[in-house]
Amino acid sequence: MSLDLDAIYRDLHRHPELSFQEHRTAGIVAEALRGLGYTVTEGIGRTGVTGVIERGEGPTVLLRADMDGLPVREATGLDYASTATGVDPDGAEVPVMHACGHDVHVTCLLGAAEALAADASWQGTLVVLFQPAEEWGGGAEAMLADGLYERVPRPDVVLGQHVAPLPAGLVALQPGPAMAGADSLTITMHGTGGHGSRPETTVDPVYLAASTAVRLQGIVSREIAAGDAAVVTVGQLHAGTKNNIIPPEAKLGLSVRTFDEHVRERVLAAIERIARAEAAASAAPREPEFAYEERFPVTVNDRAASARTAAALRTAFGAERVLEPGAVSGSEDVGVLATAADAPLVYWFLGGADPALFGAGLAEGRLPEHLPSNHSPEFAPLPQPTLTVGVAALVTAAKEWLD
Repeated sequence: MSLDLDAIYRDLHRHPELSFQEHRTAGIVAEALRGLGYTVTEGIGRTGVTGVIERGEGPTVLLRADMDGLPVREATGLDYASTATGVDPDGAEVPVMHACGHDVHVTCLLGAAEALAADASWQGTLVVLFQPAEEWGGGAEAMLADGLYERVPRPDVVLGQHVAPLPAGLVALQPGPAMAGADSLTITMHGTGGHGSRPETTVDPVYLAASTAVRLQGIVSREIAAGDAAVVTVGQLHAGTKNNIIPPEAKLGLSVRTFDEHVRERVLAAIERIARAEAAASAAPREPEFAYEERFPVTVNDRAASARTAAALRTAFGAERVLEPGAVSGSEDVGVLATAADAPLVYWFLGGADPALFGAGLAEGRLPEHLPSNHSPEFAPLPQPTLTVGVAALVTAAKEWLD
């Protein structure tokens, strides 16, 4: 069989699915892999799929792609734009979009699976892994908990890539800490509700939450050393049902990004200290409650393995097309797969944006001001040359590690 990658990409983009709901996507992947001659296992960690080809003695290489979309309403205007909806974990119907490019990841890995299956020049074991629920932060853990490395050979190296708003045709590999660790938490601030006309009879949790949200922004600027890095974002603030009612509670949803465990502990401790202090300052009837949700570890590329892989990519693409981008504050759970196997990780970025948008900015270290980034409703990677380069990068990296 021969895969039409452009058609697959447009189909996946048009039909995204939320975390752990990637049933259609998983079915497409499994059917394609079987047609290419892989030994396929479905339903690992609910919707994960693996394919294996064994060719005698040699290293075991794992190539990984994630499959899930995001609860975002697409605004790209593409003729293959998503109009899909899904039901989120809270039971709400939401729009769904591949706003982080996981459709690119799946398509590129299918293309690499096809190329490597047809290539008789290598020996060893190839594992292609299509992971659910990266956006939720639990997909890799779910596959491991479901016996991933009892179902497929344990890898000697874990390889993967993520499309990014860099010029299409480039790849970017950062040795060492490459992506931030992330913590997501919800803070519930308790007050005393009442009529909006008599705030003196209440403890207003909206005011308390707003004060807390503002004060939290001082953590990075006033409590973290200049040589360290952290991000504290209040992404949600929910309270109340009516304009003239002071509610009994308010909730803040936070995302925290750090690259160092000591900095992480300091930031999280400061968040709790500030929330408790603001509650005490407002005479809240109860202390705040802290619910910690998903956590992504720092994505750390093995330095020796990264140097070896980057050298192969430079040979394939030319040195000017392989960059070291520095660490970025986005997060990933791919490292969990490598840690569980006690294997090195090499994870790089794949350019997906129109090179014409960049002009001289790239040489000066600047991105275009209005370039949509991952998670934007306008995020729209160029299908070509993104898919062709993404397939070639995976094939090049895999063959560097296979005999």
